[in-house]
Amino acid sequence: MSGYQAAEYYLPHAAPMVLLERVISVDKEGACCAVSVCDRGVLAPFLDAQGALPAWYAVELMAQTIGVWSGWHGRLSGRPPALGMLLGGRAIHCEQPAFAAGSELVVSARLLFQDEKLACFECALTLNGRQVAHGRLNTYQPDQQEITQLTNPGGNA
Repeated sequence: MSGYQAAEYYLPHAAPMVLLERVISVDKEGACCAVSVCDRGVLAPFLDAQGALPAWYAVELMAQTIGVWSGWHGRLSGRPPALGMLLGGRAIHCEQPAFAAGSELVVSARLLFQDEKLACFECALTLNGRQVAHGRLNTYQPDQQEITQLTNPGGNA
């Protein structure tokens, strides 16, 4: 048993938008999480007719692994998980169109750069020990005032 809670504990998401199940590791520089492609698991609402997960979900799995990293650090400081934003990505590549039913996906995110609100992570997704997707994701951590402005653009508080 790892010393971690389920992935949802570290994310500001609610079901069914939590796409990760297990936290494998988290440290100062990154995180590693896992999820099973299974019609009884958290990915069930997103599977295609063959029970496979379309490969474009890899970006969201990577982003949520970054969210687990951020949420874990927040929890260490006594803060609940905070909303983060994916600004974009570079060199995102996936070697296959979908991840087959029964697959075990392991997703890693390694911090490359971080300032006050911006960060860049090198991410990878492995399937049966073989890297099948990778890319660099850029993230932004808005403060509460920015979140309020984004969620209430008309200004009616």
